[in-house]
Amino acid sequence: MRDLLGEAVEAVESGGPLRIAGRELPRDELLARASAVAAEIGGAGAVAVHATASVETVVAVVGGIMAGVPVVPLPPDSGPDERAHILTDSGAALLLAPADADAGDDGPPRVLVDELPQSGGADPAEPGPDATALILYTSGTTGAPKGVMISRAAIAAGLDSLAEAWEWTPDDVLVHGLPLFHVHGLVLGVLGPLRVGSRLVHTGRPKPEAYAEAAGKDGGSLFFGVPTVWSRLAADPASAEAMRAARLLVSGSAPLPVPAFERLEALTGHRPVERYGMTETLITLSARAGGERRPGYVGLPLPGVETRLVAENGDPVPADGETPGELLVRARHPFKGYLNRPEATAKSFTPDGWFRTGDIATIGPDGWHRIVGRASTDLIKSGGYRIGAGEVENALLAHPAVKEAAVAGTPHDDLGEQVTAYVVADGVTEGQLIDFVAGRLSVHKRPRVVHLVGALPRNAMGKIVKTRLTELAP
Repeated sequence: MRDLLGEAVEAVESGGPLRIAGRELPRDELLARASAVAAEIGGAGAVAVHATASVETVVAVVGGIMAGVPVVPLPPDSGPDERAHILTDSGAALLLAPADADAGDDGPPRVLVDELPQSGGADPAEPGPDATALILYTSGTTGAPKGVMISRAAIAAGLDSLAEAWEWTPDDVLVHGLPLFHVHGLVLGVLGPLRVGSRLVHTGRPKPEAYAEAAGKDGGSLFFGVPTVWSRLAADPASAEAMRAARLLVSGSAPLPVPAFERLEALTGHRPVERYGMTETLITLSARAGGERRPGYVGLPLPGVETRLVAENGDPVPADGETPGELLVRARHPFKGYLNRPEATAKSFTPDGWFRTGDIATIGPDGWHRIVGRASTDLIKSGGYRIGAGEVENALLAHPAVKEAAVAGTPHDDLGEQVTAYVVADGVTEGQLIDFVAGRLSVHKRPRVVHLVGALPRNAMGKIVKTRLTELAP
């Protein structure tokens, strides 16, 4: 375990307790309970974890890492089809869960984490750095979720790079309330503080008042959130004021709208650090704690990471800060591939070894990256123009009446695609919003159609599900 979680976990006296949804977990207890899990699951090909925001989830994941058994986090709210697919595709031999969890009646044999006797036996043999630590399933927006195999070495290298970029030390207290089945909440939010040796306060849910309480009562210094979390905090001035005591606010998993960035700065005194990553690559780009932070940008490559942009035909795209292209990434420790899908793995890399992210970005002459959106949904080709949905969304969000906005391309007989906006707003008309955008951006980027809606479809991480936007149109 030392190669991944570091000496700070084994030297339990060097780190404070973890608190998960109000329950304290001293590090010596974590290691004792995780050792019991490791003894129970040793030799399994893979194990699934019913990944609630709980002490038992942390114990189960650490136990899997100690045993050298790949861990498959299972979203607790997954539907029956998704759940069956993940359990079957991963080949999980066991399902680890708390005794009181509603983890379903199907699937592999269950191990009740909180009923295992604590073990004092010898630690299992240390697996190699290339061994698979986690199998994380993608969101499945373009088909059945794919299992992403991530090695111990990739996780360790990624966390060390972030510790350097964010000046993350054992003196920090990390606070977040994110789900424990994704890279953001689990890898960064649990394995990160274990590797660094810092304390962790998981608030159960990422509510503004919970973050504010942790900033004061617990001395929270480093806070993780997705744009939805930060937007809600910015709408709660009292909670936002309490965040002035923090050291660093980090936003990820989706672009942080520029207006939300600016409101956060005004209320908390912090310019958030934005970063970019994927399940396959972990985090590859970030602003630095000690450097500049630009609204709408995700910073520079982390150590050991290279990036470039290409057009649809594979030609290079200039780093002029204006021309969008697909973002390609190359890192020292790439992901190991998609489980049971060699063809999908091969298609995700260029012949010379660059990973195709499927995201559209611009890179400035100074190396700063801006994510435009997904190639499949956020690059709109209208009348010969290439338009990034994110730029139009930020323009809409700058209107004081707009609460949420999502932009996509929809079919148009003459233009090929038209810019169509789905907006949550009060006291404003479709025509006023179209004119507002046309006054801020090039006229060809204005929405041709605006649908005023009550809410936007989102997934568990707060990302807007653009494939469902057309369901909102009358």
